[in-house]
Amino acid sequence: MADYKAPLRDMRFVLNEVFQVSRLWAGLPGLAEAIDEETAAAILEEAGKISANDIAPLRRSGDEQGCSWNNGSVTAPEGFAQAYQVFAEGGWVGVGGEAQYGGMGMPKAISAQVEEMVASANLSFGTYPMLTAGACLSIKAHASEELKERYLPNMYAGTWSGSMCLTEAHAGTDLGLIRTKAEPQADGSYKVSGSKIFISGGEHDLTENIIHLVLARLPDAPAGPKGISLFLVPKVLVNADGALGERNSLSCGSIEHKMGIKASATCVMNFDGATGWIVDAPNKGLAAMFTMMNYERLGVGIQGLAQGERSYQSAVEYARERLQSRAPGGAQGTEKAADPIIVHPDVRRMLLTMKALNEGGRAFSSYVALQLDIAKYSEDPTARTRAQELVALLTPIAKSFLTDMALETTLHGQMIFGGHGYIREWGQEQLVRDVRITQIYEGTNGIQSLDLAGRKIVGSGGALYRLFASEVRNFTANASADLGEFTQPLNAAVDTLDELTAWLLDRAQGNPNEIGAASVEYLQVFGYTAYAYMWALMAKAAMGQQGEDDFYAGKLGTARFYFARLLPRIHSLSASVKAGSESLYLLDAAQF
Repeated sequence: MADYKAPLRDMRFVLNEVFQVSRLWAGLPGLAEAIDEETAAAILEEAGKISANDIAPLRRSGDEQGCSWNNGSVTAPEGFAQAYQVFAEGGWVGVGGEAQYGGMGMPKAISAQVEEMVASANLSFGTYPMLTAGACLSIKAHASEELKERYLPNMYAGTWSGSMCLTEAHAGTDLGLIRTKAEPQADGSYKVSGSKIFISGGEHDLTENIIHLVLARLPDAPAGPKGISLFLVPKVLVNADGALGERNSLSCGSIEHKMGIKASATCVMNFDGATGWIVDAPNKGLAAMFTMMNYERLGVGIQGLAQGERSYQSAVEYARERLQSRAPGGAQGTEKAADPIIVHPDVRRMLLTMKALNEGGRAFSSYVALQLDIAKYSEDPTARTRAQELVALLTPIAKSFLTDMALETTLHGQMIFGGHGYIREWGQEQLVRDVRITQIYEGTNGIQSLDLAGRKIVGSGGALYRLFASEVRNFTANASADLGEFTQPLNAAVDTLDELTAWLLDRAQGNPNEIGAASVEYLQVFGYTAYAYMWALMAKAAMGQQGEDDFYAGKLGTARFYFARLLPRIHSLSASVKAGSESLYLLDAAQF
């Protein structure tokens, strides 16, 4: 497998030339003094180095060795603890954390690029700091000042890590079914009891303490999701002076043996009257948890993108070197017995599909990250509200579409290697195994599709959709004539999505099955259209410079491929949506 190289040139292009982030940062008081283009470039450069030099070399060995469980203790693979210490000492765990608690204070548009680099280098490794950053978000947004001051500095420093404990054996997507209990104590703390499964980073030896965010019910809580509260439950109790005290009453019962991300500990966590403190108000746990989930779901989308990027880097290197047969139009190099496989149309189709989906995904994830920054830092209530609504609309697409495309991309990378792609030492099969979880955790992609179609589209009466569509229409209306080859098919795609959205809103009124029947394909149509918008923006930024730099020529060529070969997929997907739900219910359960 090729050595990982951070795609810094493309990241700078997206941030500086497509979205011109320095102008945005200059207008946001919380960022104006913290970040500029030069600082951003330096941060990304250093993140690329640590990802390539310290984290990437552990990817295969971590997969081969995996985590080990022994009497409640979990040990990460060799080298992970040392690499995590280097990562933490560089301040990377707290790259997006508030400066007042020791974080770097960087915008999400920057931390998103760092997340991609770390996950490309080693997805298993990347789960640990990602979960910590997510837990910090919920603590910062919802916990008391006392809890913030006690826990955030060490979490941002990477001395302590974080986890989120939601799922139970009988309660996955339907969190209203959870049974974990929290009993109030006279001193204001709570005793938390229950068992959680699938807890990433629930136990490990990378940090001296793990801060669990646990969903549980108070004794008088109402039934269902309205009766869930969130509790901060440390692995090791923290004394009043900030020093570590006694071990809390919780333990790791076992770890899962998984298809992929084997160096990321997936734990069964047992809480046996463990001491914890409530985060936010009673019965407000889901709201507090979803503060983290919006960021985490984008983060999972970026994890998928990262595997696609790693697969592409290896595939294109292999395609340039592997000699097989002659080019259809005749030999390209008579001095060799055969031509490199990159000359063959089908190999080019796969490579261009990978390139187009990766670069479109990077632009889209950065676009969503920018909305998160506006929602967090803007002092303009109109801009802040608009950004919040776009985040609500686009988060399920970012999680689901990015990871669906990532599986396609890693499969193409494996196929380009032929038989070697099935062999472990070449690295491509691990990427296929690792990327699969990104479609499942943090809410399966089917659930993301239901969220988009049901809550965001039908639930808003189409208002959230129109917010996005009007932005795209405004772009195409004001674009120069030389962008017509991109804006015309983009407009046509939005026409298709307009029609499909109206169809869904109409049919949902008379038949509740229509939302679920349409949701997956509807999200896919939305995703391809959103990527088309991103590619039109990138084409605009590259136009006129293609004769001076191969980077821009490659960008325009890939944009043309996307519009010619990938965007047309929306037509078959639209036909599937409009076929309705009837065919799904032609069989009785016994007939399956």
